[in-house]
Parts: sequence; structure tokens; C-alpha cells
Amino acid sequence: MPLRFELVDALKRHLRARRISYAQLARSIELSEATVKRMFSRQAMTLERLEQICTALGIGLAELLEYADAGRQALTELSAEQEEELVSDPRLLLALYLSLNRWQEDEVLVHYRFTRPEWTQLLAHLDRMGLIELQPGNRVRPRTARNFQWRADGPIHRLFVTRLLPDYFTRPFGGEYESLKLLTGMVSKATALQLRQRMDEAARDFDLLLANDLALPAPEKLGVSLVLAVRPWQLKAFDRWRRETGA
Repeated sequence: MPLRFELVDALKRHLRARRISYAQLARSIELSEATVKRMFSRQAMTLERLEQICTALGIGLAELLEYADAGRQALTELSAEQEEELVSDPRLLLALYLSLNRWQEDEVLVHYRFTRPEWTQLLAHLDRMGLIELQPGNRVRPRTARNFQWRADGPIHRLFVTRLLPDYFTRPFGGEYESLKLLTGMVSKATALQLRQRMDEAARDFDLLLANDLALPAPEKLGVSLVLAVRPWQLKAFDRWRRETGA
């Protein structure tokens, strides 16, 4: 059954926001570029095909429906000013985190030391920043894509590197829901690029798993963080024996 044109149009807006071409999309879903262009130009796409495209892009169908309903383009990256404002007020950053994870007001007030007026004020601030749409009853509709990215070397990234990352690795990873693996080896440049692509795939899988649990009540969810990193690197202790090759 063909989908209404609003959903296809919302998907086109998301592709433009992510700067993904029809050719790139075609390769990811194993179709020809001409076939993909025809689907979008004719506004004709089955639900099965839409779900396949959403999976390839790492976007949830529910999120796409929100774009279509609101007729807006989701933020895939915040401005430096927006990130700086979040860093300057940890309560605001927490409020955004809870809002994006679909916490309801009553759940927030039970688990965090906010009064109802304080929580309302934080949500109103996020609304003014353009990060959420505050609706009656303090319900929230995010204006960001669910899998939006923090700016490279931006305020949030610097906060993570200087303060959050050291805290993250302070204690052992021995809990039931914890795991830490450090793997090293020497590979070709082509394999190094392949490892990076596999990490991108893991990040998309993480986002899809989050989407599956969004509707669950807060007491049934755990706040988890997944850190993925790969780079050419050797121990600094090896530097004293390393020759400068100019490479």
C-alpha cells in the first residue's frame, strides 16, 4: 500500500538535513539510483520499503511520523551557542537528556529534586532554545533527530573529554550491564576504514535499540552510555624507541 506523500516528503527533508544523496541511499538499500529517484518523484513507496530506508538511515519510523506531522526539519546538530548554554547549566543539560528519552513529568519529579515550577521553567528554556516543543501539560516533542550528533570539538565534546570521560573509566566494569574491551593490533589502511564503518553500524544499532524502548516507563529503563573509539595509536611509553620516519 503506497504511503501518503507527507511521509515521503518528511523523508526527503531528513535526507537533505543529513546531506545524503539518492546515490548513497541507493547503495545502502541495494537499489539503483534511478529506482530510488523514481520512488521519491512519484511519491510512491510501500511501508516495507520505508522501514528499510529508515533502518539504513538509523531513524525510527515514529520519529519520521513526527516530522511529517509537524512539517519541520529535525536538528541533526546543535549550534555552538546552544551547546555552550547547555554546558553552562547542568540542570538544563539533564532536562534535555530526560526529555529526549521521553521521561514524563511525574517520573521526573519522583526521581529528581525538581519542583514542578522548576521543571516547567527548564522545559520552557529548552523550548526557547529551539530544542523541544513544549505542549500543554508539560508534554514534550523533541525538535532534534533522535540520533543527532554533538559538534566535533564543541562545548559538549570538550566537557565529555575533560570531565565525563575520566569519571566514566574510574571504576571497574564488572557489573551485570557493563563491559569494557580494549583490543589492539596492526592492520592495513583499508581494514582501519572498515573498522570505522563497523563502528558506525554499531552506533546505528544502538540508536534503533533506544527507539524500541522509548515508550517504556522510566522505572523500567537504565541510563546507559556506549563509548566507541578507534584511531591509529600506540602507548606513549613506546615513544622512546620509535624512529621518526616522516610518515
